[in-house]
Amino acid sequence: KMSSLLKVDSEIKTKVDAFRERITSEAEDLVANFFPKKLLELDHFLKDPSINISELKEIHSEINLTVPDPILISSLHDGLEGQNAKKRKLEDGGEDAVVTGTKVFVMPGGMMKCNGNLVELIEKVKPEIRTLIEKCNTVKMWVQLLIPRIEDGNNFGVSIQEETVAELRTVEGEAASYLDQISRYYITRAKLVSKIAKYPHVEDYRRTVTEIDEKEYISLKIIVSELRNQYVTLHDMILKNIEKIKRPRSSNADALY
Repeated sequence: KMSSLLKVDSEIKTKVDAFRERITSEAEDLVANFFPKKLLELDHFLKDPSINISELKEIHSEINLTVPDPILISSLHDGLEGQNAKKRKLEDGGEDAVVTGTKVFVMPGGMMKCNGNLVELIEKVKPEIRTLIEKCNTVKMWVQLLIPRIEDGNNFGVSIQEETVAELRTVEGEAASYLDQISRYYITRAKLVSKIAKYPHVEDYRRTVTEIDEKEYISLKIIVSELRNQYVTLHDMILKNIEKIKRPRSSNADALY
């Protein structure tokens, strides 16, 4: 008997058993009620006009950085390459210096704003990602606690449990990668906007900002549909295999031999 081999404090054991029971009832409710409710909710969200704008120009945001007047540079000293010319000019106290982009001390229009439309959408999608990660974690814990002790036979049911745990772990990982994707969007956009401030006369930088805004908008819709699909798949998979998940080694195993 296990208790004779390893002494576990009875008070702690009671608390651990209570924890297991709580996880069980929570997880069973998630699979039976929360997952199907959530998939319908996300399916409804996918029909929302805010996520179905076909004319992507509507989600562009204004980049209010004006192009400064051109700076006239007097012709370089003959026979000198650019770098030395710059050095010489500064030494000579000449007024003209070779231009290497605009020095940015302050944004002319105050703070450079994010793309408001996308921030609004991201703030709706992010809690959904977090919810899926947290709920998957609970259900994964429940299935792991249902795995019986290791034996050398009759492990078909156990392999189904392990398959379910692996699927839940994959979904968790994918959902976490969506959060990474969102923060990468902000970082990339920030770097580009800084480039625009430094090189306001280069149109391609401005174009790239609208391109990554459009790409993020499309990605967000894909993320929402992926979240919905994951709820569908998990609900379906666990429901189909619930017998083996809850009773991996059923008593009629003897009938096989």
